[in-house]
Amino acid sequence: MTGVFQALSNVILPVVIVAGLGALLAAKFPIDQLTVSRLTLYLLSPALILDVILKTPVRAAEALQLGAAYLLTLLLCLLLGYALGWGGPEDRKRSLSAGVGIWNSGNMGLPIALFAFGQAGFERATVLFLASFIGMYIFGPAVYTVGRGGSDPLTFLKGMFRLPAIWVAAAAMLLRALHVSLPEGATRGVSLLAQATLPMVLLALGLQLGSGGWPRLGGRIWAASAARLLGGPLIALTCGKLMHLSTMNLQVLVLSASMPTAVNALLIAREYGADTETVAAVATLSTLASVLTIAIVVTLLPLIR
Repeated sequence: MTGVFQALSNVILPVVIVAGLGALLAAKFPIDQLTVSRLTLYLLSPALILDVILKTPVRAAEALQLGAAYLLTLLLCLLLGYALGWGGPEDRKRSLSAGVGIWNSGNMGLPIALFAFGQAGFERATVLFLASFIGMYIFGPAVYTVGRGGSDPLTFLKGMFRLPAIWVAAAAMLLRALHVSLPEGATRGVSLLAQATLPMVLLALGLQLGSGGWPRLGGRIWAASAARLLGGPLIALTCGKLMHLSTMNLQVLVLSASMPTAVNALLIAREYGADTETVAAVATLSTLASVLTIAIVVTLLPLIR
């Protein structure tokens, strides 16, 4: 248990530092947040996806099973978030959906999985991180485009393929299938961009908070944060049981789904002109509250069979 709290403190403190510096910068200087978001969405995030796919050892059968369980969990979490906004404006319902359905399986999920399970769990968490990253760039845009601009299915497809992450993921998987390696210089360039992704994402959250002040934490924000941190792992447990995951895979899925809202959800909301204030509020509150809730989930993981 002490190790878990140490892992959480080691993960949360860098998040607070980087986001806090971004907030201070935005409070002092006018920052073009849309440009920062687009640098991340169109350049850094695709580089991270390419880097992860080309370097991560993935067992096909296990990856497909974990990916399917993740997908089912994601869809149910998106629906839960949307339901929490019932009776409110459409923009808020969609942003609550993204806040509950898109979680931080990367810079929080991976190190905590390593502390909780060791290398075997870390490898499975990496598979989930890859699945979540691809899923985020498929369903994130879909949250903000489906049902808008008419019912034409092309609206959904345009929203999904507007961001290059999907194209890059497909290209990277093809390279792996063909056993084609990039030149060393290109690989190093991709790795440099990938390493810049997570700091830039956290800075984007800080910029949002610094320019808009501390978010207003209304009842729906608290409910969405609770749904993300408590409802997420419960939904993952149910989905994992339905998919007949092994004990290790089930525990890793539940732990991943207990992570707070991903800041990338905020970047996607900004790119599509959505309710960024709601997404930023859920991301902030769920990240701070996750220090306690993740510790509880980790304590209960041995009971999951």
